[in-house]
Amino acid sequence: MIQIFSPGWLSQRRGVACLIAFASGATLVASFAPIDLYPFALICPAILAHLWTSASRARDAALIGFTFGMGLFMTGVSWVYVSLSVFGGMPAPIAGFATLLYCAFLSWPLALAGYVQHRLPGSTLLHRLCVIPAAWMFAEMLRGLGFTGFPWLVLGYSTTDTPLGGYAPIAGVYGLSLLMMICAGLILQLAAGPRRMMAAGFLAALIVGGAALRRVEWTQPYGSPITAALLQGNVAQDMKFDAERYAKTLDTYQRLAQAGKATLIVLPETALPRFLDQVDPAYLAGLESLAKQNGGDILVGVPYRTSQADFYNSVISLGVSRPQIYSKVHLVPFGEFVFPGFGWIVNILQIPMADFATGKTTQAPLEVAGQRVAMNICYEDVFGEEIIRPLPEATLLVNVSNMAWFGDSLAPGQHLQMARMRTMETGRAMLSATNTGMTAAIDRGGRVLGQLPQYIEARLEATVSGYAGATPFVHMGNWLAVALAIFLMALSAIRGKR
Repeated sequence: MIQIFSPGWLSQRRGVACLIAFASGATLVASFAPIDLYPFALICPAILAHLWTSASRARDAALIGFTFGMGLFMTGVSWVYVSLSVFGGMPAPIAGFATLLYCAFLSWPLALAGYVQHRLPGSTLLHRLCVIPAAWMFAEMLRGLGFTGFPWLVLGYSTTDTPLGGYAPIAGVYGLSLLMMICAGLILQLAAGPRRMMAAGFLAALIVGGAALRRVEWTQPYGSPITAALLQGNVAQDMKFDAERYAKTLDTYQRLAQAGKATLIVLPETALPRFLDQVDPAYLAGLESLAKQNGGDILVGVPYRTSQADFYNSVISLGVSRPQIYSKVHLVPFGEFVFPGFGWIVNILQIPMADFATGKTTQAPLEVAGQRVAMNICYEDVFGEEIIRPLPEATLLVNVSNMAWFGDSLAPGQHLQMARMRTMETGRAMLSATNTGMTAAIDRGGRVLGQLPQYIEARLEATVSGYAGATPFVHMGNWLAVALAIFLMALSAIRGKR
């Protein structure tokens, strides 16, 4: 066996192990959109699993996990620097240091996972197939919940175009991460371990099972298909709140809305960059009249305030249906709300309206265009456990975003991939209207029906269906994945004691 598979060799060279871990973490980014080199989603975690089982001490395993995370996030969320420096106005050195600290914060759950898996009993085989997959999944969930949550680059997202994606309606993205780590352990057994035939059979069974589940229709069409128009205004972030650009912005969306007939027209997040009470009523009446002429409704992203102190990132409906409003629930720290005592950061960042109020978690779906729409704004659609709140009542998912904050980076492609996962988990189609891209219509199986290129002013039309019913994930959320991970850890502990 080649030298790198020697645990003794690696355990004596901590620096080399950390370097390999960092490189593996950075390479793992290639398995996600927009690069989509799926094999790395198995190869890189397999390398990490080998490094963890080769570590001689728990603190070495923790350091390996941390450096793997730093490679993953410094590469995969490097666009945080773009948001802070280019569009937030933060001086480059401070933005670079802040990005480094943020990546370190995102990496510590993997350090904890490395430490815990080393301390738990069990053979190398049990660690590869039970302990490490469970520890990895819990680390991802911890990252997705802590500090308001940042579930970006969760391993399960790499399965959107693979057979294993068939498990999404049952186990959700965290359950897929657990399965991917099990598969990585099985591949490691095939490469360097006993019981290769067992590993090959189990791996084949997981792949075949996922492919079969992709054919299952968990939900049923609801009502007649609708024609939707998604408007992409392509308003540069540094011009979005410019008073001199305001009239042109309104003209852009009015012109795009009038370019054809659609039952449902969707404008991006804060498409109208002034408070609703400051928008000319005649302009809103014109949009409403257009929607009524089409026999449908229009959804408009616009800030809404109930007082000078309380304002919301909202979406309103205009058209044949009764007026309705949705206000964003899961806000972005420092971009949309500020923790007490951290107001000085807002003074550095040039972000208008940086302290929104939080919308209610019990908001009902918007009844528009003959469908019941589960509305979500910006990165709310990366939280699968929150998207299922209005389900199974809702029949269609709609997301509005402003991805201009991230420039020409990996972020828009990664965000679209996460939106695709939400459709796979819920058995619902999703319409995603963004300011600069990637505007897209996605069917209930994660397939992109249509997509606009980035940085163009355009209108995307697509025919989509609403769906009724519920997937197992809608009923159980992440509990099935959690129960499976606990079972695997308990199994390893029992076998380890024996």
